Amino acid sequence: MLEITSAEGIYMFDAEGKEYIDLISGIGVSNVGHRHPKVVDAIKEQVDNHLHVMVYGEFVQSPQVKLAHAISTTLPEKMDAVYLVNSGSEAIEGAMKLAKRYTGRSKIVACHDAYHGSSHGALSLTGSESFKQNYRPLLPGISHVEFGSTDQLNQINEETAAFVVETVQGEAGVRYADTNYWKAVEKKCKETGTLLILDEIQCGFGRTGRFWAFEHYDIQPDILVSAKGMGGGMPIGCFISKMEIMQVFTNNPVLGHISTFGGHPVSSAASLATLQVIENEQLLRDIDRKEQLFHKLLKHPKIKAIRSKGLMMAIEFESYDVLKPLIDRAIELGVVTDWFLFNDQSMRIAPPLIITMDEIKKACKIILQAIDDVFPR
Repeated sequence: MLEITSAEGIYMFDAEGKEYIDLISGIGVSNVGHRHPKVVDAIKEQVDNHLHVMVYGEFVQSPQVKLAHAISTTLPEKMDAVYLVNSGSEAIEGAMKLAKRYTGRSKIVACHDAYHGSSHGALSLTGSESFKQNYRPLLPGISHVEFGSTDQLNQINEETAAFVVETVQGEAGVRYADTNYWKAVEKKCKETGTLLILDEIQCGFGRTGRFWAFEHYDIQPDILVSAKGMGGGMPIGCFISKMEIMQVFTNNPVLGHISTFGGHPVSSAASLATLQVIENEQLLRDIDRKEQLFHKLLKHPKIKAIRSKGLMMAIEFESYDVLKPLIDRAIELGVVTDWFLFNDQSMRIAPPLIITMDEIKKACKIILQAIDDVFPR
């Protein structure tokens, strides 16, 4: 097991000073790289002001206000209410509660092979029985459909509070649907009064080449969930909606959702800096070119397919037994990759958005060397 003692940009270093290219961004977290100077400066500045001072929402805290405003500027005008929490799982929990409270309904539809977190409610949504079987009974009233199938959307009806779905499925191995599917989803939700909750915990904050992945499909969620890449390496998450929906948390009960550490001022400052880095350094401008370079370079008889949406990629091999030694060998050679929870025959590639074309060439050369080392031709 690696012991990492420091990290900078796209690189991590072990106790002996050996360099590793991080091709998974700490599982979708380090979108602007490790210890980006702007993020580190924002953290230090906030630490010099204050840490936790009060339960979220009780005092006005400028890091939270500034972050919420900045997030809202990246979204459609009506999505102007941001609730800050500590993680993706917690954001999903809040979104589920919000949908049930607003609609007065209890049923939720999610997708097979979806991953929404490990807390009890989020786990109930997760679409892998092997992940859930030892923790039952879970939340009732949750059914699952095939992602990308319009034929199964009839399970969304007037009893459904929300359809919770990843805009791009992460742990399924980077699975995505076309615009026709998303338009059908949006139409079905509107017809039935169901809230569309888009989980962009992995695919948001620039990962796919747009700030939000739903921008690829000309749709708009009722509730949007974010975490991972939004913190620049610090723990934070949020769920976002329009004020008309979010305001139901203000009554019956008066504190409809509570978080002691939600929107921690240091994490909020880091998140705001992360958002500004993505925008000011125009990190989304070259994502398509970088994606195409990976496709161009990663060619080998052992590679069966490549699926990608921006810098969220899955390199498919024959089986886990083929993939696992490749991952191990790549780490020995200085490149860190991984597999997916529900797709263990595909290699996860999701580097920091700051990775350069030359660094992509270097990383791909090492991956191909790892394949040849394990399976000599």
